[in-house]
Amino acid sequence: MALLRLVRERDRDRYLAALFAPAGVRDSLLALYAFNSEIARAREVVREPILGQMRLQWWRETIAAIYEGGPVRRHEVAEPLAAAIRERGLSRAHFDRLIEAREADFADAPPADLAALEAYAEATSAPLVMLALQCFGLHDPAAEDMARALGIAYALAGLVRAVPFHAKARRLYLPADRLAAARLDPERTIFVGRFSDALGAVTGKVADRARFHLAAARARQTDIPRRARAALLPAVVAARVLKRLARAGHNPFAPDLQRPDAALPLALALAAARGRV
Repeated sequence: MALLRLVRERDRDRYLAALFAPAGVRDSLLALYAFNSEIARAREVVREPILGQMRLQWWRETIAAIYEGGPVRRHEVAEPLAAAIRERGLSRAHFDRLIEAREADFADAPPADLAALEAYAEATSAPLVMLALQCFGLHDPAAEDMARALGIAYALAGLVRAVPFHAKARRLYLPADRLAAARLDPERTIFVGRFSDALGAVTGKVADRARFHLAAARARQTDIPRRARAALLPAVVAARVLKRLARAGHNPFAPDLQRPDAALPLALALAAARGRV
């Protein structure tokens, strides 16, 4: 129950998606999502970057100990994660990549261009989707392709929605070259919560790339056995975020986008019942 509560508080969207997984797999998914929240928050919960990097190193050592058969550290996430890794045969490389990708969160500069942003989205999200699919016993190339497409789509949609959150911390996850071309000064616009058509053009382009990857993921969903498609439910989250963004003119500061999506549980339930995202 502690793990369920932790994920519900830190990652509501993935928490809701996990509820539709079979009971035997649900705890493994929740352990994965809790681990992801731990490393994703590494910069947010500390004042000094070095302390956040120490948190990432703690998780590197914890993952290494789990795979090397050492004692599992007493921790509300590490212990259930170790159980999921051993029970589901999860691949260490995906955990290592997720941790390494979070080092980018300590850089002051935004991604140089859209390609760099997509690379960040893939590295911080696709391995998590692949691990979720591995919880259902999938380790094949088709699963890897789906994980990459869905991971990028989910992360890009989330990064646009999170612009106001990151702006409060004076952080940017929008392509620097497109901001420069639009002559957007973050100090006078994004960091003070000011929207403009120029910003909408930048966020709209990122959202378009998210839509491209989401369409690619949906086209590949038939490669995934129906029994494992609960791992794909984050696609429903991404789709709804992108629709809400479009309705708001790609204004990430729109009040509606800062409120929880009240219709998301029903949308997830319908997708789970159909077996399609």
